[in-house]
Amino acid sequence: MKGESSELELDAVGLLCPEPLMKVRNKIRQMEDGQTLYVRASDPTTEHDLKNFCHFLNHDLLRIVHSPNLLEFWIRKGGK
Repeated sequence: MKGESSELELDAVGLLCPEPLMKVRNKIRQMEDGQTLYVRASDPTTEHDLKNFCHFLNHDLLRIVHSPNLLEFWIRKGGK
């Protein structure tokens, strides 16, 4: 259950650091400013990586949902 709207989705479940971050980075590059990306991941280090990624590149980490063995993120691409 996503609970938020997003234009694009990325499934990084089963991938280990740094793969989820690299996939998010590549997907964000293809997006327009203001679009939202929904990400599913299972590696707990992904949360730290995506928080830093969004902070340094001025993207909005809109929401994080923690479930057993699953992390969900909604990231809105910001302008540069």
